[in-house]
Amino acid sequence: MAAISLMETTPKPQTFTVTPEAAGQRLDVWLLAVVGAAGLEASRAEVQRWIKAGALTLAGSLSANPAKKVRVGEVFTLLPPPKAPLVLVGEDIPLDIYYEDEVLLVVNKPAGLTVHPAPGHYTGTLAHALIYHCGASLSAENGTDRPGIVHRLDKDTSGLMVVAKTPQAHRHLARQFVRKGLDGALTRTYVGLVRGVISPASGTITGNIGRHPTLRVPRAVVIEGGKVAVTHYKTLEVFGKTAALLELALETGRTHQIRVHLAHKGHGVLGDPLYPVGPGRNSQGHGAAPRGPLGGAAAGIELPPRQLLHAAGLGFIHPQTHKKMAFTAPLPADFMAVLAALRAI
Repeated sequence: MAAISLMETTPKPQTFTVTPEAAGQRLDVWLLAVVGAAGLEASRAEVQRWIKAGALTLAGSLSANPAKKVRVGEVFTLLPPPKAPLVLVGEDIPLDIYYEDEVLLVVNKPAGLTVHPAPGHYTGTLAHALIYHCGASLSAENGTDRPGIVHRLDKDTSGLMVVAKTPQAHRHLARQFVRKGLDGALTRTYVGLVRGVISPASGTITGNIGRHPTLRVPRAVVIEGGKVAVTHYKTLEVFGKTAALLELALETGRTHQIRVHLAHKGHGVLGDPLYPVGPGRNSQGHGAAPRGPLGGAAAGIELPPRQLLHAAGLGFIHPQTHKKMAFTAPLPADFMAVLAALRAI
């Protein structure tokens, strides 16, 4: 059975300063937010273990109380303990493979499948399935815990992904993602069901995306800082004033970009548990939850327990043949069931 050993390097110390907006938060809540913004993946339980284990200091003294309230201007130093070596063992998880050759493969990821190991998801990921299918012939350019992974989809977003088998293919594909498709090489098209009817019917949503300064939402459109994000959308179908089916294209690829931008616009993706925003609401989490029941004649329609967002189209230049590759994946059954119910009203 194929396996890949994940040898974690010893983390480097990092310092974080409490901002005025964060003052008064619990230490563990604040630390989880700032380490996430710094690109360090951790769960709240893991952060609490770090604090209790003495990994966090304030002015040279241990700060071991997760419930402590942080004060503006305090500077904490974090040295997370090194993780124990982890071995990824291939798991016989079915893969919906759309294309495969000696340097890459294209898969249609189902909703509910995490892409690679992360806190709380150390088994049963797409990475484990890829190891089982491909053995050791996967690129480790993005780390041995992410074998072959060039880009990601959220756990509960379904759709197309390209996976690299060789370092050369990985680097070639990664460059296309970095260029954001501006030269036409890379195309990523999504289909999403949103609450309400967006206006205008087609357009572009812009707004830097970063950590919200005070609220415990994973990402938000921020006034200062963050990373530039651009999402293009087109309305494909409307269902009264209840919902709309959109085609969405990414010009940039920020974490949760489509979901955050649509929530900020006031039309959160139906079923989204993280960004509870409805028409006329705001990105601070106030308003009707897209996972909640629909209103009016659509009140009886049951939504699945995930955001109705699907990566339907993927195009790129093949790193070896240099030919344009293009793939489309149909909407999954749970998505089609909601569409059929809306059309029947």
